Formats: sequence, structure tokens, C-alpha cells
Amino acid sequence: MSRKSMPHKTIARNKLAALPILLCLCLAGIAAASAQTSPPPPTEKQQVLWIKLEKSILDVDRSLDGVMGVAIVDLTDGHKYLLHANDVFPQASSIKICILAELYRQAQQGKLKLTDLYTVNAADLVQDSDIMGGLTPGVTQITLRDLATMMVAVSDNSATNVLIDRVGMDSVNALLSAQGLHETHLRRKMMDLKAAAEGRENVSTPNEMLNLLQALYRGQILNKEMTDDFFKILSTHKDSWIPRHLPDDLKIANKPGALEGVRNDSGVIFVDKRPYILCVMTTYLHRERDGEEAISNISLAAWRMFDRMARASDYGRVISPGNSSR
Repeated sequence: MSRKSMPHKTIARNKLAALPILLCLCLAGIAAASAQTSPPPPTEKQQVLWIKLEKSILDVDRSLDGVMGVAIVDLTDGHKYLLHANDVFPQASSIKICILAELYRQAQQGKLKLTDLYTVNAADLVQDSDIMGGLTPGVTQITLRDLATMMVAVSDNSATNVLIDRVGMDSVNALLSAQGLHETHLRRKMMDLKAAAEGRENVSTPNEMLNLLQALYRGQILNKEMTDDFFKILSTHKDSWIPRHLPDDLKIANKPGALEGVRNDSGVIFVDKRPYILCVMTTYLHRERDGEEAISNISLAAWRMFDRMARASDYGRVISPGNSSR
């Protein structure tokens, strides 16, 4: 019987019978595509490196007279290490990462321009502002991007407070809430000791700050142009603890924070072929210097692992330029 002469019910039954096969083929195609796009998990040997890194971090934690939280993510394969990473810590100046993100988000939306000018106002100046305090009130004009640079590079608190007024504290918190960061809050301006004494502290967790930086790195908050400039500002050279023992030419986009009994540092470390995020937060410190050194030691241990994985094959073989050995 020709196809033209086949009853319509027979054709319909044949189509229905083929559906499971087509469905299986589609699912197989989706799985194959997913396998091609999903990053590979760490190899067995790389897992050993992670175990050794964990031991190094735990050794630092045990020797620290204070409380510490750590969050690390490999931006290549998504592998994470977390230690007390959901505990809430005071952020000090590390909260300025959140202010910077909202500034760039509003610039992207057209609510402001990074080139908008601000005229220095004596009423905006607070103590501990070495740069802003040296400018001429009523005369000196600088852009919002200049203020952001001062906020990041020298942690100028007057510049930070001007930016908080410009973007709005509620807007910063709305951005954080939209990202699912329910423990991260901007509650006061810089140097507002009265608010701090009342318990209105700027806070976050290692894991939430990591998630914010990861969303920014992956372009989930800003477009490419804004993302690139955001990290250019955040990687401005500064005195901080994540880079302290690392190579001078390594790009690091981070923001440290310091208060009495508190030392933090969070950032993206752009190791070639193996970038990662590191957030270390310490509080209840007996000596702040110990907290600084703990951050630097963890940072060095993490960099050594990621640098090796970046330069090695899956088997761990490293071939350096000019190496002729077999």
C-alpha cells in the first residue's frame, strides 16, 4: 500500500510511535551540548591539591587568635572551598565593593554618568580622608569615576560618602537583595561612629561577597564595557593583604577592610588560565597584625595551587618557556 493510500489513523500511529525515539535523540543532543559547555570537574590529582590547600587554611585558622571565615572559588571549573563562609562579619572598607557595583549599575542604566562632576564641599569631608581633605572646597571639581578611584585606591571615606549619597544607600541594598545576598547590608556611612555604636554595622559573609564578585566577573550584573571598567578600578594598586606575598605583575581586583579587631580582604585574582576569587574575613582579633598575616598566608597558599594548575597538564606536567628537558 502506498503512503498516499494509507489510512490517516495508521499514519498518526506511526508518528506517535516515533515520538519516544525523537525524544531520546533530543535529550541525547542536549546532554552532549551540556557536556561540551559545562566545565570539567577537578581531576583526581587536582583534588589532592585542594585537600592540601584546605590543610594549610585550617593550620592558619587554628593558630589565629580570633575568628576567621574563608571562601574560594575556581572560576574555571566552579569548585569551591568554604570555611565558616556563611558567618556574618563586619566589612569595614570591603563594603565599598558593593557601592562601586551600584555606581556602575546606575551608570549603565543612564541614571548617572561616570563623568558627572562633583564640586568638593567642606560639609562632605570626614576624618581620615588624606586625598579629599587636601582638595579645595568650592573650587576643585572631580568626576564620579575619580571619586570611585579614591574610594578603592586609598579607601578615602569622604569620597565614599559622597558616592553613597549619589547612588543611595537603599539602592545599594536593593542590588544586594536582588542578587540573593540576604546577609550583606550597607547600613551606615563611613566614619559614622554613632551608627556603629548603635549596631548599624556594614556586614557580609565570605560566601556572599564571593557570590557578588562572581556575578560581576561573569557579566551577570554589568555589560562587558562596564564590567571591564569596574575591575579596572577595583584592581587599582593599593596597600592590602591578598597581594602582599604574590607576584607584583599579577592583576588583583580586591578591596581590604580594617577596623579595630577586624581585618578583611576580598577580590578576584586574575591568574592566567586559572582565575579565582578569594574572600577572607577575620574578627575578634587579639592582634590585627595576625589577621593581616593570616589573610596573606592563605592568599599565598591559594595562589601557589592555582598557579600550578594553570601551568600544568591534567597529569601535573609543567613545560616552562625555554625548557628543553624531556
